[in-house]
Amino acid sequence: MAKKSKKHQEASKLVDRYKSYEISEAIALAKEVARANFDETVEAAFRLGVDPKKADQQIRGATVLPHGTGKTQRVLVFAKGDKAKEAEDAGADYVGESDYIDQINQGWFEFDVVVATPDMMAEVGKLGRVLGPKGLMPNPKTGTVTFEVEKAVKEIKAGKVEYRVDKSANIHVPIGKLSFDNEKLSENFAAIADTLVKVKPQSSKGTYLRNGSIATTMGPGIRVDVSNYR
Repeated sequence: MAKKSKKHQEASKLVDRYKSYEISEAIALAKEVARANFDETVEAAFRLGVDPKKADQQIRGATVLPHGTGKTQRVLVFAKGDKAKEAEDAGADYVGESDYIDQINQGWFEFDVVVATPDMMAEVGKLGRVLGPKGLMPNPKTGTVTFEVEKAVKEIKAGKVEYRVDKSANIHVPIGKLSFDNEKLSENFAAIADTLVKVKPQSSKGTYLRNGSIATTMGPGIRVDVSNYR
């Protein structure tokens, strides 16, 4: 296990590891203990009462944060004809067909999100081994395999984030930058929590939203009281 930096150790002393803070209080504390000399990303983490081994409890999807993430996503769209023109007009950074497939196979990754129309998936599917491990493969569950390319591109540019439960039943999602107003970070956190509650599987038993926390890129984790969202 990597040794924590002196700054991280000092910041950790200011956080009560056994206390679940109200989200506004947690955000204020995260800003108070921040020691990095750059605008850190704030990430929310949730522990869910699901069994990821069960197909119907593999929670995955996407939602648009009310205040975005503070990062402008570079969007690559695989489409042709009118849909390609629609993607360009919506603000996609790259739009193409087999030309970009060849570039990706040669190691080009100057993009953050990939969108594809369903009729392109036979070709895009060939990139599964390359895009899959990087979490970049288009998927209908996250709205990135669609003929509604204008909507998809605009939502991504507006701050759409994907969420996916890992094998330990945790979900990690960025909710903005440390420079965001406290209220905006609180509202982004609430948006993710509310979304997760809405997609609760019927087969999930017991407490579903078990616990939550926030952490900045270089800061300690701060437990958040999620009882209001359950």
